[in-house]
Amino acid sequence: METHLQQLTVPAAIARQLRWNAVADLLFRRLTLLFAIFVAVLVFAILVALLVGAWPALSRFGPGFITSAQWNPVTEEFGALATIFGTLLTSTIAMLIAVPVSFGIALFITELAPAWLKRPVGIAIELLAAVPSIIYGMWGLFVFAPWFGDEIQPFLTSTLGNWPLIGALFQGPPMGIGLFTASLVLAIMVIPFIAAVMRDVFELVPPVLKESAYGLGCTTWEVTWNVVLPYTKVGVVGGIMLGLGRALGETMAVTFVIGNAHVLGLSLFMPGNTISSALANEFAEAHGELYVSALIALGLLLFLITFIVLALARLLLLRLSRQEGRTT
Repeated sequence: METHLQQLTVPAAIARQLRWNAVADLLFRRLTLLFAIFVAVLVFAILVALLVGAWPALSRFGPGFITSAQWNPVTEEFGALATIFGTLLTSTIAMLIAVPVSFGIALFITELAPAWLKRPVGIAIELLAAVPSIIYGMWGLFVFAPWFGDEIQPFLTSTLGNWPLIGALFQGPPMGIGLFTASLVLAIMVIPFIAAVMRDVFELVPPVLKESAYGLGCTTWEVTWNVVLPYTKVGVVGGIMLGLGRALGETMAVTFVIGNAHVLGLSLFMPGNTISSALANEFAEAHGELYVSALIALGLLLFLITFIVLALARLLLLRLSRQEGRTT
């Protein structure tokens, strides 16, 4: 009798456990869906808030807000071209410098560095990534900018400044601060982020793939180019996009060294401005509905620029995925 009762009790307990697992799984699915909906709603709410706040400026200036470089709070004439130009230029120069350097650092750590040196270099990269941006800004203003203005800028002006076509980019007074200085500081800031991501994804490559390539007589560069990069291209592009997002939205470090002037010029040595630095400098002192609306419109433009950059990166990854396995 007792054995029969036990046989009935065990299936009942299993059934209760199965029912509880089904309920818990349903709750888990609904909770993750709620999190995803929350993120989508949050992004949409931010976009709507920016559109509402920027509407007075956008309705008054129209497309001229993007194509005009005039920024005069006294006469209430506002244009975003100078800040858009400064944002894109500094981020582009920073990435042109940071990506090759980060790639070299990650390659050295994963493929070339001796075992006793890998950990110290990796820790140094992580520590640099943890340094607050304001520290980079203070270092750039008080240490790097004076040295750059006294030593490097006159040399570049006397050499590259006389070249045709590109000479205008390297002309100007040796002040030390400006668009090029801000780009260099940005590059130094984003290098640890990109290098850390590249190092992590490079370490995910199965050793058998690299060993097979080395066994066929490939050099380190050939292994990296033909084995490591194709295997890790998604992570590499993700790291680059992470650095680019940091460069586009960086505020304090750029504010210290860019000069903070709404000027649109050819020289990289002249003061300039970015969207984030303009917001940091002027939002607290903005008065009047149109002035505040113009600053919010700058924030909306930065939001859209970041979205477009991420969308293009996603399209690039999709294109690379479709090309996998095709002969070249």
